[in-house]
Amino acid sequence: VQLQAFGGGLVQAGGSLRLSCAGSGRSLSNYAMGWFRQAPGREREFVAAVRWSTGATVYADHVKGRFTISRDRAKNTGYLQMNSLKPEDTAVYYCAAKNAPILSTMAVMSGYGNWGQGTQVTVSS
Repeated sequence: VQLQAFGGGLVQAGGSLRLSCAGSGRSLSNYAMGWFRQAPGREREFVAAVRWSTGATVYADHVKGRFTISRDRAKNTGYLQMNSLKPEDTAVYYCAAKNAPILSTMAVMSGYGNWGQGTQVTVSS
């Protein structure tokens, strides 16, 4: 499956953005879709994930209550709704897929592949 992320941009602190990750080539039905981000000089980190078949979700603590991950199975597309954005949310955001995920491993980067190209999110103070 090929993934393409888009929807990033420049937003003021407190604002919102919605990222999309479109899958092509095959259905994501046996996968989890994860969102990760990488800020300059920092390691890539987990943000959120959704198991495609059940809709079960997992979030990193630093985005709980602000970000919402969802998916549209008919469109084979996942979304990351980001509200109450902070300058520290500035990063390149990537989507990726993990095959046949166990819920407890959905936040673990190992096993994710099919990385999209990334989309820049910049939050100004």
